Amino acid sequence: MGKFAQLIQDIGKLWTQYGDSYLRGIQSTLILALVATTIGCLIGFACGVLNTIPYTKRDPLGKRFLLRLLRVLIRVYVEVFRGTPMLLQAVFIFYGLPYITNNMYRFNSIWLASIIIVSINTGAYMAESVRGGIISIDPGQTEGAKAIGMNHFQTMTSVILPQALRNIMPQIGNNFIINVKDTSVMFIIGFPDFFAAHRSAAGASYLYFPSATVEMVGYLTLTLAASILLRWVEKKMDGDASYELAAADQLVMVAGTYRHPGKNGPFAEQSKEVNIDDKL
Repeated sequence: MGKFAQLIQDIGKLWTQYGDSYLRGIQSTLILALVATTIGCLIGFACGVLNTIPYTKRDPLGKRFLLRLLRVLIRVYVEVFRGTPMLLQAVFIFYGLPYITNNMYRFNSIWLASIIIVSINTGAYMAESVRGGIISIDPGQTEGAKAIGMNHFQTMTSVILPQALRNIMPQIGNNFIINVKDTSVMFIIGFPDFFAAHRSAAGASYLYFPSATVEMVGYLTLTLAASILLRWVEKKMDGDASYELAAADQLVMVAGTYRHPGKNGPFAEQSKEVNIDDKL
């Protein structure tokens, strides 16, 4: 009990001296994770859509060659950035680019470098998630869209992607939570995040374990809050637990009033009510 009391006392001392530094680090971590996840999702959506553009042997040779080349480039990008640690990616991009180009291209902003690194890494993971979300949609949806005269772009934006977005929403949230934690590797290039605040406070006070405890509780709080928020968003995207079939045709109304078998609500266990007797 004496050690626990000492730990609480040391944490209080750290928070009194370095609380502002911890809070600034949390703010930087959340901003970086949010911005990089958003940009990474856009990269992933672009790669996923390009990777699923259909082509046949009857298409022009130029189109087939371009699509195959794009798929090869996307595959290389995905495999490289999913198969290497983000820590090494940060080293290669931030330090390796000036080295290779003889300082012709170098980052003057650590914030910009960190956003680019985390965004590219996130995009590689989202590319496969988006591709999987698109191909998971029933092919009949695409055939039906083409049957009413939609081109590929209209089919993707109006039919496929809205459904795919719902399917991959959990993965988007998962990537954001991962980025909240993994942005800690940006300390290697000097990014002032939450982990950097911990290293600075621990180095100045020699209270490494108490500072690590503050860090652990802080990251856990951030990820739990993000999980709760994302579950709320998913629930909102699910829509209402029940709905009635809207139709002006009396013959359709005779067929019954339909209820969606949602998870909650008074009609959770009831999929259809037939009111034929009321109409006869």
